[in-house]
Amino acid sequence: MVRIVFFGTPAFAVPSLEALIASSHTVVGVVSQPDRPKGRGQQLQPTPTRQVALLHGIPVLQPTKIREESFLQQMRDLGADLGVVVAFGRILPDALLAIPRLGMINVHASILPFYRGAAPIQRAVIAGDAETGVTIMRVASELDAGPTFSMARVPIPPQATSGDMESVLATLGAQLLLPVVNDLEAGRAIETPQDDALATFAPKVTKHEGIIDWRQPAERIHNRVRGLQPWPLASTSITGTRIVLRKSAVKSPDRETVRSEDLSPGRIVATQGRMWVVCGDGTELEILELQPEGRRTMTTREFLAGRGIADGARFGS
Repeated sequence: MVRIVFFGTPAFAVPSLEALIASSHTVVGVVSQPDRPKGRGQQLQPTPTRQVALLHGIPVLQPTKIREESFLQQMRDLGADLGVVVAFGRILPDALLAIPRLGMINVHASILPFYRGAAPIQRAVIAGDAETGVTIMRVASELDAGPTFSMARVPIPPQATSGDMESVLATLGAQLLLPVVNDLEAGRAIETPQDDALATFAPKVTKHEGIIDWRQPAERIHNRVRGLQPWPLASTSITGTRIVLRKSAVKSPDRETVRSEDLSPGRIVATQGRMWVVCGDGTELEILELQPEGRRTMTTREFLAGRGIADGARFGS
């Protein structure tokens, strides 16, 4: 039996936490980021991992500063053999990494060394990658650069959003995690160094990245629409109204390219309840679902019926 302290905050971390709780090992504590206000009333809501921990009577620590000696002492007092990190959201200092006798391992949502960093799922979808995966690695001082224990790959379907892939990878990560913990306990775990020369990086997604540039090719915009869900969402504007694009498709096979002298990016082609937008290089993106600011998500047919947008109108950035 391994005594485990679990570091994780969002819903992505929950399947791994639940798998450890259900195993023969003991989760002696959960470390989560502090609760945040949510909703219209801005009420403090417990983080997803804290909710699970409280349900099972597991102590929860929510430090504002993880380098302070008081927190480090709390960690020592837990007497954990191993630390498991899943989307905790902070870089752990060396003094913390040194406390568990077996060190710390991380469930990372990419095939390392590709997409080291805070947003591996979003970056893979935005890039239009055909596959992604999960890697179990040792936590080291350098970001996501530690040796790996295990990895598995999954395809990224053409219409899948980052939210869709997050659910898939969260489950996959939980499945990969337990065998590695068992191997560490038995002293048979094999660590494989990463090839740093192949490393790519996945910086945190910013809200500004949601603004669509219609000068880009349709496929690139389609991948951005998928990749920025559920946050910060891809958006455009028309007549001063922000429009969130919820679902799109690259030009349908049953449609020919726009026959017009006006192929400037952002031009709307609307016919029979369907909508295409001219993009860079003369490509077209079909809009399937969208959400005007302050309203519900609707199909393109509903949107066109309600707003009466004429063929030839234009989206801005």
